[in-house]
Order: sequence, then structure tokens, then C-alpha cells
Amino acid sequence: MITPIEKEIVSLLELGDKKAISLLYENYSDSLYGVIKKIITDDEIAQDVLQESFVKIWRYSKKYDASKAKLFTWLYRIAYNTAIDKVRSFKNKKGKEVQIETSVVYTFTADSINQDVLDIKKHLNTLDEKYQIVINALFFEGMTQQEASDELNIPLGTIKSRLKIGLRELKKIYNP
Repeated sequence: MITPIEKEIVSLLELGDKKAISLLYENYSDSLYGVIKKIITDDEIAQDVLQESFVKIWRYSKKYDASKAKLFTWLYRIAYNTAIDKVRSFKNKKGKEVQIETSVVYTFTADSINQDVLDIKKHLNTLDEKYQIVINALFFEGMTQQEASDELNIPLGTIKSRLKIGLRELKKIYNP
């Protein structure tokens, strides 16, 4: 059953009214912070993730569909995924140390660069548009798979499938 405050928030979200974000924060920030704190123990980082979550909530507010999920479920998913993304980004940064002694940055010559891959955009244009869109979002716009799914309004599983197929098609071009 939808509460009157939820009904009001949903209608404000549909209208793009900024009052919705205030009401969302007043009514759901404590619960969402609790969700985030189960994943991220550091208070400062958890606060940042909460703020990022509300930015995403506002950015994707037009995409909320009450027939697909309750308001809290939708908010929960955004906060949970934002927290998981933050944890993953920390793990990725932690595992990447620069090894100066073994660096090959200055040892590249024109002969060592595969000239065939310099025209990747041209070859990308030979793929079906649905694969081009996904590969562009992930590799050239720097989106995560989840962000591409949200931004393109394509299910995450479909994003992954299209990426796999698109890369397989590009591989056929470069390794015939």
C-alpha cells in the first residue's frame, strides 16, 4: 500500500519538482544511510555515497516507474549499487601501483604499435548500432556497465550480452 507521502513524492518526481528531493531526504535518508553503512563502515565515505545516491536519484527521477517497484525499493537499489560501486572503485585503485622500474612507457616505437587498432572507430561503425551504442558508452564515455544500463535504459544483462557480442565481432575484424 502506498502512503500519502510516497504518493506526493512520486507525483513531484514525475513533475521534476525539486521539492521531491527534500521530501525524499527527510523521509528516507536515515534508512538509505543505514543501507550504505552496512557496506561502507567509514562515516565520511558513507556520507559521500549517500550524497551521490541522492544525486543519482534526482538524475534518474523521471525513470522511476511505480508499476515496477515501490519507491523505497527503487531508492534502496540506487543507494546499494552506489555503495558497491564505491567499494569496487577503492579496490581497483588499491590494486594499481605504478612500477617505475618495469615501465615501458618510453620504449614504444612506431613499429611496436599495432597500426590496425588505430582505426577502431571506423571498424566500430561496421557493427550493428545496438553494439556500437554499448561499446561507445563503456569504452569511449567511461561508463560502468550499471551506469550504461541506467543511462541507456537497457537491462544490465542486455548490456553485458551486447558488449560480449560486439567485442567478439570486433575480434573477427582484427584477428580474422
